[in-house]
Amino acid sequence: MLLGFSLLATLNEMAWNLCDRLEADAPSLRVLVSKSAAGTRLIDCGLHARGGLEAGRRLAEICLAGLGQVTIGVADPEIFRGPAVTVQTDQPVAACMAAQYAGWQIASEGYFAMGSGPMRAAAGKEPLFDRIGHRERPMMAVGVLEATEFPADALQCDLARRAGVEPDRLTLLAAPTASLAGTVQVVARSVETALHKLDELGFDLARVVSGWGTAPLPPVAHDQLTALGRTNDAILYGGEVTLWVDATDAELATLGPRVPSSASADHGQPFAKIFARYEHDFYRIDPQLFSPAVIRFVNLTTGRTCQFGHTLPRVLHESFEA
Repeated sequence: MLLGFSLLATLNEMAWNLCDRLEADAPSLRVLVSKSAAGTRLIDCGLHARGGLEAGRRLAEICLAGLGQVTIGVADPEIFRGPAVTVQTDQPVAACMAAQYAGWQIASEGYFAMGSGPMRAAAGKEPLFDRIGHRERPMMAVGVLEATEFPADALQCDLARRAGVEPDRLTLLAAPTASLAGTVQVVARSVETALHKLDELGFDLARVVSGWGTAPLPPVAHDQLTALGRTNDAILYGGEVTLWVDATDAELATLGPRVPSSASADHGQPFAKIFARYEHDFYRIDPQLFSPAVIRFVNLTTGRTCQFGHTLPRVLHESFEA
């Protein structure tokens, strides 16, 4: 059932079709597709598979349920001399909040993963879904895991139950952040982080019409902790997002300075150092930090543009060279 968006199919159906195409191209993309004893389709994009840039790009578009386009191009050389990941969408709330946002913490008997993708909309347990007015009861479900392994069969069955589907109608894709595909799909979250920050600040996301964002693609890290730092820094200190919104100029002038990562007192150091300062307790970090370096609003009501925040190439260089 679709409540908040006018779409031709459920988010999960659209993502499932993309998974079918990914499976068909698995050899050239260097991904591994298998079926578990529970019947769940497992797509390894970087656990044991080599993966690559295109696997990561497609993984990111599956996170967005096909409602966003992800490209890899050249970063602004004044920020980073290397590639950048760019995302654009004309369905920003559906793509980024109902699907892409990693809002499902999956933890069971020593297993942990951050779950994203449209299976979240099928489960519909997060309070976010009350605010955006969207839940669905699809015939199949697709989830993306930031993890170092797939969950055991029993947990796969539990995830399927929560999503309201049979285990053989569940597809799980996984890549650790410390992999090429995993790095790409995490850095493709620039628009999502901006929307999440706006939601936290109480802005009505229904007024966001379209979104575009870019962030530098850091080197693949040798361990998960370093990867966590680099991918966060890419957005916090190098991410630039433009949102087309319906608002008043006065609203945006008041809201704007609170949106970029520079609004946080924790801003200005590599994420790894901030994380260490809080003894690796993610929830002690100021939540105001988690947003792009630069936010640009194009006001569709008045035709005016306003920009807030700034990039910090110095911090990017320190992070990416660690």
